[in-house]
Amino acid sequence: MSLRWSSSSLIGGYRLSARKLTKKSCQLVQTDLSFRLQEVKERGTYRSLRHGRGPVDFCSNDYLGYTQNRALQHYAKSLMVSHPHYFMGSTGSRLISGNHPITEEVEACIADHHEVESAMLFPTGYMANLTLFSTLPQRGDTVILDEYVHRSVLDGCRMGSATRWKFRHNDLNHLEDLLVRAKGRIWIGIESLYSMDGDLAPLVKMTALAQRYGACLLVDEAHALGVFGLGLVKELGLSDQIFASVVTYGKAFGQHGAALLGSQLLKDYLVNFGSPFIYSTAVPIASGLLIQEAYATFQSDYTAQEALADSVRYFEQHALGKSGLGSPIKPIYLSKDACTAAVLNELEDQGISCSYIKSPTVPKGKERIRICLHAFNTHAEIDNLVGILKKYQ
Repeated sequence: MSLRWSSSSLIGGYRLSARKLTKKSCQLVQTDLSFRLQEVKERGTYRSLRHGRGPVDFCSNDYLGYTQNRALQHYAKSLMVSHPHYFMGSTGSRLISGNHPITEEVEACIADHHEVESAMLFPTGYMANLTLFSTLPQRGDTVILDEYVHRSVLDGCRMGSATRWKFRHNDLNHLEDLLVRAKGRIWIGIESLYSMDGDLAPLVKMTALAQRYGACLLVDEAHALGVFGLGLVKELGLSDQIFASVVTYGKAFGQHGAALLGSQLLKDYLVNFGSPFIYSTAVPIASGLLIQEAYATFQSDYTAQEALADSVRYFEQHALGKSGLGSPIKPIYLSKDACTAAVLNELEDQGISCSYIKSPTVPKGKERIRICLHAFNTHAEIDNLVGILKKYQ
């Protein structure tokens, strides 16, 4: 139907003005939205926003506790006093008015830390992946994604026109089967530490496989940064063998933003062709400086890293949950007869915050309680958490 404001339309024998027609159409849309939400509620997958978290945090991605780090807080306070304008908006995209010498210095510092040619700051990891996967693969190319890769990667691919396939999670044989059949330039998208299952990609073998077939490997390191050094790519000495990777700062580093790591040529290309980057407002100057300070803290003070490793080891002694050894992410699958609501209510009564991950974030039938361990979790808190969870196993 026509919704032009300058004309009228005939519906059911009555001539309605465009304004009335638009109102009627919006009401129909509202009805449809309400119906779809009701379907979600009936499936038990309805989601809603919550206020904060309980006093015992097994929920957030603040693995190192850097949001509570006094030195970083003091630096932020000092920066606010000396340069308050750094915390204000950047006033535009990087290509218009949002670029600044300090931002470029921070990017150079990040690149140096990760031993790559260049780094490119983004407001979020989602935006970085969206730019990477919507810009690089072209029509006629093939993108092969791990089935559990982050939604931002999928959304980036959907913006493009390349053929998209999925391989079974961490299954190198299935990946190779697809590599044999792939056409055009081949791109492989994975995470190094998976955000929901807490397991690790077989990066060394996967890198070798990608090289064998001339494929470009793109790695999301959002959850690995700060947990496994500066990410598994660097820890395993693969920086010069990976086409590009993404690290984010809203998790272990307790800041905001992300960086895309790769060659200078890649950065120049994305500045010219990466629509999400081109048309997004740049991050404030303060965000870059706080990220830089978080790197300095990470390189000079190992207290939080050691405390996180201790929390993970202590939890793993209880033999509860399945994930990669040393991973702070522990998915807990409850038995079929267990009452999920009862578990969550008991945890809440004890002031314990955990995430219950529903479909479609995870596959249907694989809903789980997601435990995130932190440097600041005590053994007593872990004992209390485990005691509650084991009652429902």
